Amino acid sequence: MIVETRALAKTYPGPRMPRRRSPGADEAPASHSPNVALKGLDLEIGAGECFGLLGPNGAGKTTTVGILTTRVRPTSGRASIDGLDVTVDPAKVKRRIGVVPQRPNADRKLTVEENLTFHAAYFGIDSATARARAETLLTTFELADRARSRVDQLSGGQQQRLMIARALIHEPQVLFLDEPTLGLDPHARLALWDILRSVHARGTTILLTTHYMEEADRLCDRVAIIDRGELLALDTPARLKARAPGGTLVELRLDGDAAEVAAAARAVPGVIESSVEAETLRVYVERPGEALSALVLGAEHAGRRVLDVHLAAPSLETLFLSLTGRKLA
Repeated sequence: MIVETRALAKTYPGPRMPRRRSPGADEAPASHSPNVALKGLDLEIGAGECFGLLGPNGAGKTTTVGILTTRVRPTSGRASIDGLDVTVDPAKVKRRIGVVPQRPNADRKLTVEENLTFHAAYFGIDSATARARAETLLTTFELADRARSRVDQLSGGQQQRLMIARALIHEPQVLFLDEPTLGLDPHARLALWDILRSVHARGTTILLTTHYMEEADRLCDRVAIIDRGELLALDTPARLKARAPGGTLVELRLDGDAAEVAAAARAVPGVIESSVEAETLRVYVERPGEALSALVLGAEHAGRRVLDVHLAAPSLETLFLSLTGRKLA
């Protein structure tokens, strides 16, 4: 395995709480509430694989990438790249990885081409080789006509393409991307997907984090679903979707607490299972067309008005909902 974690854990110190005083007593010491970001994460990623970490904000995705790219020290456990422990051999690890951060951080004082050649110099690549590689990458990522442009002259999608090109200039074995399409418009997102597919096709191992279900589904060979620092599921997108509760998910948003409607919903023919989150009733049904009217009537009989109805086929989103009771976003 080219990327591996074993019982990986990370706890950040929490905010400093104010000291407490009680009458006639000494002042109590200040306390801290720790933030547990990872809870014993085990992962194995094969060479040439495109692997996705899927989860909502705060799930532990960025912390995992931070540890694997040597920027964050784990509290306990082990992480390795190509057999090298990331805490023992960080310099050797950095030569084997390319990193695309969540937000573009290219040097805005340099041109597009200079961003690539200067980055290559950090890895001891001679100038002639760096220029040749930069020319190839700029052509591949459709940035050749912007080689002499400043970074500020690029669109958001172009800047993200530059970041990927920069991460590949030293020909790493593993490419890490943290929320690579965050903030991009739909057209730029699709264009970036095509680029990542081409990088993957050349044999580069890719690990990307995302909270976009479609992104994980379209790009990844396997997906790990994590939440609150724990691994909930890991498999191919197709097999994960097959694990989602059967039938169609019907969500009813009500004008009050949905708990009173849940009992009536479970009695509707064709309902497989149901759950409640505040004012939202979620029901998995075999035939939504037949069950929908009965669900709406049941809500009205319970004194609740239906404000919105949403239907969704089995997907990574419905699997995540069934595992956690909440949405990815």
